[in-house]
Amino acid sequence: MRAFILSGLLLLSFQIFAQDNFNCFTVLAGKYATEDESVLLAHNEDDGGDQTVNLYKVPRVESKDSIEVKMKNGGILHLSPTTFAMIWIEMPGMTFSDSYQNEYGVTIVSNQCLSKEDRPDLTDGGIGYWLRRAIALQAKTAREAVKIGGKLIEKYGYASSGRTYSIVDKNEAWMLAAVMGKHWVAQRVPDDQVAIIPNYYTIGKINLKDTLNFYGSKDIIDYARKRRWYEGNDEDFNFRQAYATRQSLHHPVNIERHWDAINKLSDTKYTITDKLPFSFYAKDLIKLPDLFNILRSHFEGTELDKSKDYTLGSPHQTHRAICAKSTQYGLVAQLRDYAPDALNPIWISFVHPCTHMFVPLYNGIGYFSGDLNNFNNYQSALQHHFDKFKGNKKHFFNIFTKDAKKVDKKYALLIKKRRLKITKRENALLTNQKKMEQKLFDIYEMNHKILGEKLHEYFDYLIHSQLK
Repeated sequence: MRAFILSGLLLLSFQIFAQDNFNCFTVLAGKYATEDESVLLAHNEDDGGDQTVNLYKVPRVESKDSIEVKMKNGGILHLSPTTFAMIWIEMPGMTFSDSYQNEYGVTIVSNQCLSKEDRPDLTDGGIGYWLRRAIALQAKTAREAVKIGGKLIEKYGYASSGRTYSIVDKNEAWMLAAVMGKHWVAQRVPDDQVAIIPNYYTIGKINLKDTLNFYGSKDIIDYARKRRWYEGNDEDFNFRQAYATRQSLHHPVNIERHWDAINKLSDTKYTITDKLPFSFYAKDLIKLPDLFNILRSHFEGTELDKSKDYTLGSPHQTHRAICAKSTQYGLVAQLRDYAPDALNPIWISFVHPCTHMFVPLYNGIGYFSGDLNNFNNYQSALQHHFDKFKGNKKHFFNIFTKDAKKVDKKYALLIKKRRLKITKRENALLTNQKKMEQKLFDIYEMNHKILGEKLHEYFDYLIHSQLK
């Protein structure tokens, strides 16, 4: 009887945890680990229920005095007088789901990571939603972004259990791990390696004296000792073991996704019970399609595929993999130091990446069509971000959502033909990328405003013609 009750409690715990805490998946690749020497960031944004994804172009703002912002929890945030232009991928009503890429290519996404902290030090309600937005508005590099983020966490305190922000630019890739309250650490991904994060902290041993590769709270080890989360020497301190919840570190949904992606990319094969590294060497130089495929993974070809090659239904219904029922969009940021910032793209796929193709959204785009957002300007979207709203019935994201649900109903029957179509179109875009970008570069050198218009037309065509 006791075993039965325990089994039931574990099942209930799994169901609650699966619904609430498996939000997002990210891969980071340093520039010497990739085929074209670009820094790559691949990310699936996972959020339960029917959501809306809006696209806005936020312009650069230049003023004489610092810009004052009232944060969600009531605190006042002061931004620099100049804030940078950026692409804002918004999910209305959500506190931790927006993604950004600013005019310098600094790109930021996040993964929920539960911490042990239960006595957070918060000032004026702490910072949550505004942390990543403030970083994107003010940072010219990923390293600067980490420093800005750390200062904000130390000033206000982080108002959520925990989270890891993945931040890249055209030279470096970083992870910034925030703990509820005023503690944080950050680690740089080596230029010749790849790092993966599901929904637990992956930063392990740290060395805050090595400021080329680490930053963090000065008392990160002492505080862990104070809370009796750690008792050893400074040299042996492991951040994830000290600060992460045991449940997140040992949950199979985290381990399985992490293991699947590493084994697809690494030059070393791991078993599912192995200790998985923070970063690793890839077996081959990473290409964009490699990351597209990771974001589409349902554990095909492994013992973890509970759909049995789709014979038991859609993998979004049978098990929790990297591409999931809750995935709202996938993106891969391609940042090259030899290209103008305006011509570095985010490759984006709406709803399920396995069902819809990745298309390039270039940094220099001037604006987005009205059927890709709920408001005709970013100010209104920001003002009403947490308000209840009536969705834009003509929103193109709704069309993608309906299409994804249609494919899910007859996944085994429809997916093979859909993937052939997707692969053919993506290969054509990738083959033509260099030629297309040379044309765009010629326009860039003549007139940036015209470039913004042309990039709008190009992206608009790719999105609106995709389901034809």
